[in-house]
Amino acid sequence: MANIPDRDKSNVRQLLGIRGAGAGKRPLWRLRLQLMKPVTWIPLMWGVVCGAASSGNFVWSVPHVLAAVSCMVLSGPLLAGFTQTINDYYDREIDAINEPDRPIPSGAISLGQVQAQVVVLLVAGLGLAVLLDLWAAQAFPTQHTQSVVTLIALVGVFLAYIYSAPPLKLKQNGWLGNYALGASYIALPWCAGHALFGTLTPTIVVLTLFYSFAGLGIAIVNDFKSVEGDRRLGLKSLPVQFGINGAAWICVLMIDVFQVGVLAYLLWSGKWAYAGILGALILPQVFFQRQLLADPIANDVKYQASSQPFLVIGMLVTGLALGSGG
Repeated sequence: MANIPDRDKSNVRQLLGIRGAGAGKRPLWRLRLQLMKPVTWIPLMWGVVCGAASSGNFVWSVPHVLAAVSCMVLSGPLLAGFTQTINDYYDREIDAINEPDRPIPSGAISLGQVQAQVVVLLVAGLGLAVLLDLWAAQAFPTQHTQSVVTLIALVGVFLAYIYSAPPLKLKQNGWLGNYALGASYIALPWCAGHALFGTLTPTIVVLTLFYSFAGLGIAIVNDFKSVEGDRRLGLKSLPVQFGINGAAWICVLMIDVFQVGVLAYLLWSGKWAYAGILGALILPQVFFQRQLLADPIANDVKYQASSQPFLVIGMLVTGLALGSGG
Protein backbone atom coordinates (compact mmCIF):
# COMPACT_ATOMS: atom_id res chain seq x y z
CA MET A 1 0.00 0.00 0.00
CA ALA A 2 3.09 2.21 -0.13
CA ASN A 3 2.12 3.96 -3.40
CA ILE A 4 -1.57 4.35 -2.59
CA PRO A 5 -2.70 7.89 -1.65
CA ASP A 6 -3.51 8.40 2.04
CA ARG A 7 -7.22 8.93 1.34
CA ASP A 8 -7.46 5.67 -0.60
CA LYS A 9 -5.53 3.85 2.14
CA SER A 10 -8.08 5.10 4.66
CA ASN A 11 -10.95 3.92 2.46
CA VAL A 12 -9.41 0.46 2.11
CA ARG A 13 -8.86 0.23 5.88
CA GLN A 14 -12.47 1.24 6.49
CA LEU A 15 -13.77 -1.41 4.11
CA LEU A 16 -11.66 -4.12 5.75
CA GLY A 17 -12.31 -2.96 9.31
CA ILE A 18 -8.60 -2.47 10.04
CA ARG A 19 -7.53 -0.09 12.78
CA GLY A 20 -6.25 3.28 11.64
CA ALA A 21 -9.09 3.78 9.17
CA GLY A 22 -9.46 7.41 10.14
CA ALA A 23 -12.51 9.56 10.61
CA GLY A 24 -14.43 11.63 8.11
CA LYS A 25 -17.78 11.23 6.40
CA ARG A 26 -18.60 7.64 5.56
CA PRO A 27 -21.75 6.24 3.89
CA LEU A 28 -23.89 3.96 6.04
CA TRP A 29 -23.08 0.81 4.04
CA ARG A 30 -19.37 1.40 4.61
CA LEU A 31 -19.91 1.89 8.34
CA ARG A 32 -21.86 -1.37 8.53
CA LEU A 33 -19.12 -3.20 6.67
CA GLN A 34 -16.47 -1.63 8.88
CA LEU A 35 -18.30 -2.94 11.95
CA MET A 36 -18.26 -6.45 10.46
CA LYS A 37 -14.45 -6.26 9.94
CA PRO A 38 -14.09 -8.24 6.68
CA VAL A 39 -10.39 -8.80 7.35
CA THR A 40 -11.41 -11.16 10.18
CA TRP A 41 -13.58 -13.34 7.93
CA ILE A 42 -10.65 -14.93 6.13
CA PRO A 43 -9.48 -17.41 8.82
CA LEU A 44 -13.01 -18.66 9.45
CA MET A 45 -13.67 -19.17 5.75
CA TRP A 46 -10.34 -20.98 5.51
CA GLY A 47 -11.37 -23.14 8.48
CA VAL A 48 -14.37 -24.35 6.45
CA VAL A 49 -12.00 -25.34 3.64
CA CYS A 50 -9.87 -27.31 6.14
CA GLY A 51 -12.98 -29.04 7.47
CA ALA A 52 -14.15 -30.00 4.00
CA ALA A 53 -10.67 -31.43 3.36
CA SER A 54 -10.60 -33.39 6.64
CA SER A 55 -13.99 -34.97 5.87
CA GLY A 56 -12.43 -36.86 2.95
CA ASN A 57 -15.75 -36.58 1.08
CA PHE A 58 -15.51 -33.25 -0.70
CA VAL A 59 -15.44 -33.48 -4.50
CA TRP A 60 -15.12 -30.75 -7.10
CA SER A 61 -18.75 -30.72 -8.18
CA VAL A 62 -21.17 -27.82 -8.44
CA PRO A 63 -23.34 -28.92 -5.44
CA HIS A 64 -20.30 -29.44 -3.21
CA VAL A 65 -18.67 -26.16 -4.21
CA LEU A 66 -21.92 -24.24 -3.64
CA ALA A 67 -22.40 -25.88 -0.25
CA ALA A 68 -18.81 -25.09 0.76
CA VAL A 69 -19.12 -21.46 -0.37
CA SER A 70 -22.41 -21.14 1.52
CA CYS A 71 -20.75 -22.49 4.65
CA MET A 72 -17.92 -19.97 4.17
CA VAL A 73 -20.50 -17.18 3.93
CA LEU A 74 -22.11 -18.50 7.09
CA SER A 75 -18.82 -18.59 9.00
CA GLY A 76 -17.36 -15.36 7.63
CA PRO A 77 -19.67 -12.50 6.58
CA LEU A 78 -22.66 -13.62 8.63
CA LEU A 79 -21.49 -15.07 11.96
CA ALA A 80 -18.03 -13.48 12.10
CA GLY A 81 -19.73 -10.24 11.05
CA PHE A 82 -22.26 -10.77 13.85
CA THR A 83 -19.44 -11.41 16.32
CA GLN A 84 -17.49 -8.32 15.34
CA THR A 85 -20.57 -6.09 15.36
CA ILE A 86 -21.71 -7.20 18.80
CA ASN A 87 -18.14 -6.87 20.06
CA ASP A 88 -17.96 -3.26 18.85
CA TYR A 89 -21.36 -2.60 20.46
CA TYR A 90 -20.19 -3.72 23.89
CA ASP A 91 -16.69 -2.30 23.43
CA ARG A 92 -17.82 1.22 22.61
CA GLU A 93 -16.35 2.65 25.84
CA ILE A 94 -12.92 1.07 25.40
CA ASP A 95 -12.93 1.93 21.68
CA ALA A 96 -13.50 5.56 22.67
CA ILE A 97 -10.03 5.33 24.26
CA ASN A 98 -8.18 3.01 21.86
CA GLU A 99 -9.90 3.70 18.51
CA PRO A 100 -12.13 6.78 18.79
CA ASP A 101 -12.65 6.87 15.01
CA ARG A 102 -14.53 3.54 15.04
CA PRO A 103 -18.15 3.95 13.81
CA ILE A 104 -19.84 3.74 17.23
CA PRO A 105 -17.63 5.93 19.46
CA SER A 106 -17.30 8.50 16.67
CA GLY A 107 -21.11 8.80 16.55
CA ALA A 108 -21.17 8.00 12.83
CA ILE A 109 -23.76 5.25 13.37
CA SER A 110 -26.50 5.07 16.00
CA LEU A 111 -26.83 2.29 18.58
CA GLY A 112 -30.24 1.41 17.14
CA GLN A 113 -28.73 0.86 13.70
CA VAL A 114 -26.04 -1.35 15.23
CA GLN A 115 -28.64 -3.41 17.11
CA ALA A 116 -30.61 -3.91 13.90
CA GLN A 117 -27.47 -5.12 12.15
CA VAL A 118 -26.81 -7.64 14.93
CA VAL A 119 -30.33 -9.08 14.58
CA VAL A 120 -30.21 -9.30 10.77
CA LEU A 121 -26.83 -11.08 10.77
CA LEU A 122 -27.95 -13.47 13.50
CA VAL A 123 -31.20 -14.46 11.77
CA ALA A 124 -29.53 -14.79 8.37
CA GLY A 125 -26.71 -16.90 9.82
CA LEU A 126 -28.92 -19.33 11.69
CA GLY A 127 -31.29 -19.58 8.72
CA LEU A 128 -28.42 -20.48 6.38
CA ALA A 129 -27.12 -23.05 8.91
CA VAL A 130 -30.50 -24.80 8.88
CA LEU A 131 -30.52 -24.86 5.07
CA LEU A 132 -27.02 -26.36 5.01
CA ASP A 133 -28.09 -29.10 7.40
CA LEU A 134 -31.06 -29.91 5.19
CA TRP A 135 -28.76 -30.14 2.17
CA ALA A 136 -26.25 -32.34 3.99
CA ALA A 137 -28.97 -34.70 5.24
CA GLN A 138 -30.12 -35.17 1.65
CA ALA A 139 -26.60 -35.45 0.18
CA PHE A 140 -25.17 -37.77 2.86
CA PRO A 141 -28.19 -39.57 4.39
CA THR A 142 -26.10 -42.39 5.89
CA GLN A 143 -23.39 -40.12 7.36
CA HIS A 144 -24.81 -36.77 8.33
CA THR A 145 -26.18 -36.18 11.82
CA GLN A 146 -29.16 -33.87 11.57
CA SER A 147 -28.66 -30.22 12.62
CA VAL A 148 -24.92 -30.46 13.33
CA VAL A 149 -24.07 -27.27 11.42
CA THR A 150 -26.93 -25.46 13.15
CA LEU A 151 -25.69 -26.64 16.54
CA ILE A 152 -22.16 -25.43 15.74
CA ALA A 153 -23.59 -22.06 14.65
CA LEU A 154 -25.52 -21.76 17.91
CA VAL A 155 -22.37 -22.53 19.90
CA GLY A 156 -20.56 -19.82 17.96
CA VAL A 157 -23.32 -17.29 18.64
CA PHE A 158 -23.27 -18.17 22.34
CA LEU A 159 -19.48 -17.79 22.53
CA ALA A 160 -19.66 -14.47 20.68
CA TYR A 161 -22.19 -13.14 23.17
CA ILE A 162 -20.44 -14.24 26.38
CA TYR A 163 -17.10 -13.10 24.94
CA SER A 164 -18.31 -9.52 24.49
CA ALA A 165 -21.30 -8.96 26.76
CA PRO A 166 -21.61 -8.64 30.53
CA PRO A 167 -21.90 -10.24 32.99
CA LEU A 168 -19.45 -12.92 31.77
CA LYS A 169 -17.57 -10.84 29.15
CA LEU A 170 -14.89 -13.47 28.68
CA LYS A 171 -12.57 -10.98 26.99
CA GLN A 172 -11.99 -9.49 30.44
CA ASN A 173 -9.97 -12.63 31.19
CA GLY A 174 -7.01 -12.99 28.86
CA TRP A 175 -6.89 -16.79 28.98
CA LEU A 176 -10.60 -17.57 28.67
CA GLY A 177 -11.31 -14.79 26.21
CA ASN A 178 -8.45 -15.57 23.87
CA TYR A 179 -9.16 -19.29 23.90
CA ALA A 180 -12.83 -18.64 23.13
CA LEU A 181 -11.63 -16.50 20.23
CA GLY A 182 -9.18 -19.17 19.07
CA ALA A 183 -11.85 -21.88 19.18
CA SER A 184 -14.31 -19.66 17.30
CA TYR A 185 -11.78 -18.95 14.56
CA ILE A 186 -10.39 -22.48 14.17
CA ALA A 187 -12.45 -25.25 15.76
CA LEU A 188 -15.98 -24.10 14.94
CA PRO A 189 -15.62 -23.36 11.19
CA TRP A 190 -13.43 -26.45 10.77
CA CYS A 191 -16.05 -28.65 12.46
CA ALA A 192 -18.82 -27.02 10.40
CA GLY A 193 -17.00 -27.71 7.13
CA HIS A 194 -16.29 -31.28 8.20
CA ALA A 195 -19.86 -31.94 9.36
CA LEU A 196 -21.25 -30.55 6.11
CA PHE A 197 -19.55 -33.30 4.08
CA GLY A 198 -19.10 -36.13 6.55
CA THR A 199 -19.45 -37.44 10.07
CA LEU A 200 -18.03 -35.22 12.80
CA THR A 201 -15.95 -37.52 15.00
CA PRO A 202 -14.52 -36.98 18.51
CA THR A 203 -11.02 -37.08 17.00
CA ILE A 204 -11.76 -34.11 14.75
CA VAL A 205 -13.39 -32.15 17.58
CA VAL A 206 -10.51 -32.77 19.99
CA LEU A 207 -7.82 -32.05 17.41
CA THR A 208 -9.41 -28.76 16.30
CA LEU A 209 -9.87 -27.69 19.91
CA PHE A 210 -6.19 -28.54 20.46
CA TYR A 211 -5.28 -26.48 17.39
CA SER A 212 -7.32 -23.64 18.89
CA PHE A 213 -4.60 -23.10 21.49
CA ALA A 214 -2.46 -21.87 18.60
CA GLY A 215 -5.41 -19.59 17.84
CA LEU A 216 -5.17 -18.33 21.42
CA GLY A 217 -1.63 -17.24 20.60
CA ILE A 218 -2.84 -15.43 17.49
CA ALA A 219 -5.55 -13.68 19.52
CA ILE A 220 -2.91 -12.26 21.87
CA VAL A 221 -1.40 -10.34 18.95
CA ASN A 222 -4.65 -8.35 18.71
CA ASP A 223 -4.41 -7.35 22.38
CA PHE A 224 -1.18 -5.38 22.07
CA LYS A 225 -2.87 -2.42 20.38
CA SER A 226 -5.48 -2.17 23.18
CA VAL A 227 -3.26 -2.43 26.22
CA GLU A 228 -3.69 1.22 27.26
CA GLY A 229 -7.47 1.09 27.22
CA ASP A 230 -7.52 -2.36 28.81
CA ARG A 231 -5.49 -1.09 31.75
CA ARG A 232 -7.72 1.95 32.25
CA LEU A 233 -10.91 -0.13 32.20
CA GLY A 234 -9.53 -3.00 34.30
CA LEU A 235 -9.58 -5.67 31.57
CA LYS A 236 -7.16 -8.50 32.33
CA SER A 237 -5.75 -9.11 28.88
CA LEU A 238 -2.51 -11.06 28.81
CA PRO A 239 -0.41 -7.99 27.91
CA VAL A 240 -1.89 -6.28 30.97
CA GLN A 241 -1.27 -9.30 33.23
CA PHE A 242 2.20 -10.26 32.01
CA GLY A 243 3.45 -7.10 30.37
CA ILE A 244 4.01 -6.56 26.66
CA ASN A 245 7.15 -8.70 26.44
CA GLY A 246 5.79 -11.50 28.62
CA ALA A 247 2.61 -11.72 26.55
CA ALA A 248 4.67 -11.78 23.36
CA TRP A 249 6.53 -14.86 24.59
CA ILE A 250 3.27 -16.54 25.61
CA CYS A 251 1.93 -15.75 22.13
CA VAL A 252 4.78 -17.36 20.21
CA LEU A 253 5.01 -20.38 22.52
CA MET A 254 1.29 -21.14 22.19
CA ILE A 255 1.51 -20.91 18.40
CA ASP A 256 4.60 -23.10 18.17
CA VAL A 257 4.02 -25.72 20.88
CA PHE A 258 0.53 -26.68 19.80
CA GLN A 259 1.41 -26.86 16.12
CA VAL A 260 4.28 -29.17 17.07
CA GLY A 261 1.71 -31.20 19.02
CA VAL A 262 -0.39 -31.58 15.86
CA LEU A 263 2.77 -32.55 13.96
CA ALA A 264 3.46 -35.23 16.58
CA TYR A 265 -0.07 -36.58 16.12
CA LEU A 266 0.44 -36.83 12.35
CA LEU A 267 3.70 -38.70 12.92
CA TRP A 268 1.99 -41.05 15.37
CA SER A 269 -0.77 -41.62 12.78
CA GLY A 270 1.78 -42.55 10.13
CA LYS A 271 1.16 -39.42 8.03
CA TRP A 272 4.87 -38.90 7.47
CA ALA A 273 4.72 -36.78 4.33
CA TYR A 274 2.07 -34.45 5.74
CA ALA A 275 4.01 -34.16 8.99
CA GLY A 276 7.13 -33.19 7.05
CA ILE A 277 5.27 -30.46 5.16
CA LEU A 278 3.74 -29.15 8.39
CA GLY A 279 7.17 -29.07 10.02
CA ALA A 280 8.55 -27.10 7.07
CA LEU A 281 5.72 -24.57 7.48
CA ILE A 282 6.37 -24.11 11.21
CA LEU A 283 10.01 -23.08 10.69
CA PRO A 284 9.35 -19.74 8.90
CA GLN A 285 6.80 -18.86 11.58
CA VAL A 286 9.50 -19.22 14.19
CA PHE A 287 11.80 -17.04 12.09
CA PHE A 288 9.25 -14.22 11.74
CA GLN A 289 8.41 -14.32 15.44
CA ARG A 290 11.66 -12.48 16.09
CA GLN A 291 10.12 -9.24 14.86
CA LEU A 292 7.13 -9.65 17.19
CA LEU A 293 9.38 -10.30 20.18
CA ALA A 294 11.50 -7.27 19.29
CA ASP A 295 8.57 -4.82 19.42
CA PRO A 296 5.09 -6.37 19.80
CA ILE A 297 3.18 -3.08 19.47
CA ALA A 298 5.01 -1.74 16.43
CA ASN A 299 5.27 -5.07 14.61
CA ASP A 300 1.92 -6.75 15.35
CA VAL A 301 0.41 -6.21 11.89
CA LYS A 302 3.71 -6.91 10.12
CA TYR A 303 4.06 -10.16 12.04
CA GLN A 304 0.54 -11.28 11.20
CA ALA A 305 1.11 -10.59 7.51
CA SER A 306 4.43 -12.44 7.35
CA SER A 307 3.84 -15.39 9.68
CA GLN A 308 0.18 -16.33 9.64
CA PRO A 309 0.01 -17.45 5.99
CA PHE A 310 2.29 -20.35 6.96
CA LEU A 311 0.02 -21.25 9.87
CA VAL A 312 -3.15 -21.32 7.79
CA ILE A 313 -1.49 -23.36 5.03
CA GLY A 314 -0.39 -25.76 7.75
CA MET A 315 -4.01 -26.07 8.86
CA LEU A 316 -5.00 -27.16 5.35
CA VAL A 317 -2.14 -29.65 5.27
CA THR A 318 -3.48 -31.12 8.53
CA GLY A 319 -6.99 -31.24 7.09
CA LEU A 320 -5.79 -33.06 4.01
CA ALA A 321 -3.86 -35.49 6.20
CA LEU A 322 -6.96 -36.26 8.29
CA GLY A 323 -9.08 -36.75 5.19
CA SER A 324 -6.56 -38.94 3.36
CA GLY A 325 -7.44 -42.16 5.21
CA GLY A 326 -5.03 -45.03 5.76
